[in-house]
Amino acid sequence: FPSRHRPTHSLAACFHMAKIRLHVKGKFLGYQRGQRSQNVNCSLIKVSGVNDKKASLFYLGKRVAYIYRGHKKIHGTTKRIIWGRLTRPHGTNGVLRARFRHNLPPKAMGRIVRVMLYPSRV
Repeated sequence: FPSRHRPTHSLAACFHMAKIRLHVKGKFLGYQRGQRSQNVNCSLIKVSGVNDKKASLFYLGKRVAYIYRGHKKIHGTTKRIIWGRLTRPHGTNGVLRARFRHNLPPKAMGRIVRVMLYPSRV
């Protein structure tokens, strides 16, 4: 009996079924700031699993996406994306500075961002 039962899918189909994730989670902490002023052009991002400056160097130049939901449908979807790029480390605890095409809204503080694993510098 075992010889009669064949798998219904090919090996090539197995590769298409596997999901490949090209991003890691990050959190938007706030803006770069001093004691009395803040610079909204520079956002602080904490990438999950990055706890020191040396580990944060891998992510320099990687793209960041803040995904949120709007009210009106545009191009058939209510999801919107603000794109940015990680520019440099901020301190020694693995926090990174990011510059977005449009500054992130204050409502986004504490929310999740996607840190894409491209472009590669390897």
